Amino acid sequence: MAAIQKIGQLIQQRRDNMLITQKQLAEMADIGINTLYKIETGKANPTLESLQRITDVLGMEITLQVKKV
Repeated sequence: MAAIQKIGQLIQQRRDNMLITQKQLAEMADIGINTLYKIETGKANPTLESLQRITDVLGMEITLQVKKV
């Protein structure tokens, strides 16, 4: 699974667990609902700023790690 799709899946799962609609999350994160939909479905290449806004609302954090080879 591509990284963008995995990120979208994690965001959607967390949003669903918190019982927040896409519209509510988009408003709280100050991003467009179409943008959020595209992120969740893996059809967007979100900016780091957009991801940060979303993850802040959802109580998540963005981390980077070195790949294991």
